[in-house]
Amino acid sequence: FFKQTTAYEIGGRLVGSEMCIRDSDLVIRNAQIIDGTGRPAQLGDIAVDDGKITELGTALGRGDEEIDADGLTLAPGIIDLHTHYDAQLTWDTSASPSTGLGVTTALIGNCGFTIAPCRPEHRDLTLRNLTHVEGMSLDALRIGVDWSFESYPEYLALLERRGMVPNVASYCGHSSLRTWVLGEEASTRAATTDEVAQMKSILVEALSVGAVGFATSTLEQHNGENGIPMPSRLADEHEMLELTGALKETGRGVFMLTKGMTTTIEFLEKISANNGRPVMIAAMFVDPNDPERVFREFSEIENARRHGCELWGQVGCFPLGMEFTIGHPYPLEAFLAWRPAIEADSDERYRQLRADKTFREKIKTEARTKGVPNRFSYHQFDHLTIMSVIEDRHQDLVQKTVGELASASGKDPFDWLLDFALDGEMDAMFDCKLFNTEEDRVKDLLNHPHAAVTLSDAGAHLSFLCDAGFGLHLFGHWVRDRGDLSLEQAVEAVTSRPADICRIANRGRIVSGHQADLMLFDPATVGRGPRRRVTDLPGGNSRVDTPAVGLHGVWVNGTRVVDHNGLITDGGTPGHLLREFTGIA
Repeated sequence: FFKQTTAYEIGGRLVGSEMCIRDSDLVIRNAQIIDGTGRPAQLGDIAVDDGKITELGTALGRGDEEIDADGLTLAPGIIDLHTHYDAQLTWDTSASPSTGLGVTTALIGNCGFTIAPCRPEHRDLTLRNLTHVEGMSLDALRIGVDWSFESYPEYLALLERRGMVPNVASYCGHSSLRTWVLGEEASTRAATTDEVAQMKSILVEALSVGAVGFATSTLEQHNGENGIPMPSRLADEHEMLELTGALKETGRGVFMLTKGMTTTIEFLEKISANNGRPVMIAAMFVDPNDPERVFREFSEIENARRHGCELWGQVGCFPLGMEFTIGHPYPLEAFLAWRPAIEADSDERYRQLRADKTFREKIKTEARTKGVPNRFSYHQFDHLTIMSVIEDRHQDLVQKTVGELASASGKDPFDWLLDFALDGEMDAMFDCKLFNTEEDRVKDLLNHPHAAVTLSDAGAHLSFLCDAGFGLHLFGHWVRDRGDLSLEQAVEAVTSRPADICRIANRGRIVSGHQADLMLFDPATVGRGPRRRVTDLPGGNSRVDTPAVGLHGVWVNGTRVVDHNGLITDGGTPGHLLREFTGIA
């Protein structure tokens, strides 16, 4: 192609200001191009120069690097709207494992669980809360986090200084704002009018320097250390309206909220009407305890949109599941009746509670209560599988479900589970499929026009799950295996749609002039591999990982960061810290 230049040297050749022929940095030939717009795939080539897509067509000119795709599918890189890499990015520029699973842009700070702003005296409290609410290793956090910042602008400067492999956009988080202003009282009381004003001032500054928006949580399960509510859960209506009003004042940003049972879609419509900005609602699953609830809420979202309010529901394409032990029973800690166990001051007290009939009956009663979204219930026991045991005498129980074992013994499933733990199995490993287990209903969520497919939770719950490969699973399971979406629809759902929601300009589409965030994959084999445990966290701590299958390449801003062997360890840090959000309105 032809490019207008000024006089400088390229590859040893003096190039003047005249129109001249120049090789592209990269040409990918013979690819089935799915451009992210929903249009049908087309066989062709693309050229990339200076990190941007410069030409699409056939028989393009030469490239300094040329790749024959041999008919594989070339699509925009995946944009993951729901990650928790805020801490990890200060020690791991690759945002592993997401980049190796096709993600080229990650949004961090979801649910308001951020590490900035943070005063030095609140650092360990922040990490202890993250350990509990997001299932992170406290040892890894204490060893790994680089605290070369206090304010939110300083945190963004640190990320930019360190560099990153994927592109990153960062929410300013509510719990961090509250802790900065209220200190130790952030999780115990409402804020004063003056304190709300201080938080709002910090948020306005964060938005002005490049925050993608404001994130919070009202979810009852979101508790920090010792079962204390995460700070954002203490916010009253005045605080919520004032802080979300900062989006209106600055004319930018998305409001992201993980919704508890007391937060209504009607209230979120009120927020959107007040500030005129998009509202992102997490986490919208098919809940076996009330399968129709999520569809009722999407009907309310549709009604809000008819009123001109831009509401979106975050949905997942996996059954939400995780590994856990009774020693660290994350799914059970959502029960209000479980709080005494969280607050137990010794192992012996914890053991006494698990054996206590009154404690057990309260758990059973709460588990039968309708109307509490996304919480463990009796429906989950048929999806609660024993993965490993401590005692050899229990080896024959591995791969059986608690539901079937409880039924065979004539016990209530909670009694069977707690008795099993008391019988030497506190550290037995369970795998539980919590939500989204009814796939014929999940497909309706994935196809909903106001759904944002995401919810990987990448960077969090590292010892329990790894859903960072959600995009590859969408292409493999839901497109190829089930046929619930076309590949073009699935690509659009995880590329251009999230770019448009968050106003990320020049990404999410294979279009001339857009940044060259790309992934090359084989639709006949694409997916994620079996779970495995790796020990690459600070201090040698382990995490769950799932490798990519059928992924042949990933490029971030024109630089290849993944090949058919996985993440390229010396691929540099081509990612951009995204600070400007001026895409589709």
